[in-house]
Amino acid sequence: MKYLKYIFGILAVLIIVFILLGLIKPEVSYDCEIMVEKPVAESWAVTQDEEKLSEWLPGFQKIEHISGTPGTVGAVSDVYFDNNGQLMTIRETIKEIKPNESITMSYTSDFMNMDYTLVMTELDGKTKINTSSTTIGNGMISRSLMAIMGGSIKAQEETNLINLKKTIENNTKNYFPAAKEMTVN
Repeated sequence: MKYLKYIFGILAVLIIVFILLGLIKPEVSYDCEIMVEKPVAESWAVTQDEEKLSEWLPGFQKIEHISGTPGTVGAVSDVYFDNNGQLMTIRETIKEIKPNESITMSYTSDFMNMDYTLVMTELDGKTKINTSSTTIGNGMISRSLMAIMGGSIKAQEETNLINLKKTIENNTKNYFPAAKEMTVN
């Protein structure tokens, strides 16, 4: 009986610490950066190409436009991912967009909300891509989990950017056919 009290005491302390983590650190913020060996216009076009999303976002299945004009402020879409055999839906809302420069979006799901900004800067014909994310769990348990998983969430964004870099640099799709024809003449 004495051991049972110790086990329950330890479990109670662990549960309290777990809950306190979510109270102390309710949101996780992180920034990531990568340099791409392509110009900004092409880098931007690749990131906005729905056909290319599965090449750099692991588990991406499809995007379904809900309201607004796709690619403009206020556009709302459901983005579907395969998460270890389970279909996960994230609602995306475009908050601000400056073509070839930046896009700010909010993402909501049952588990968390995220504010996400992607900024592209051209440097000597190359593109520097910066992302900034702030996530917060939807509920006490998810906030506590977010506090624990913060490092792995940032690592996933770094992996996504490495995949994006490969997708952009390996791109062969011509997004600007008229511009190529004008330079040939």
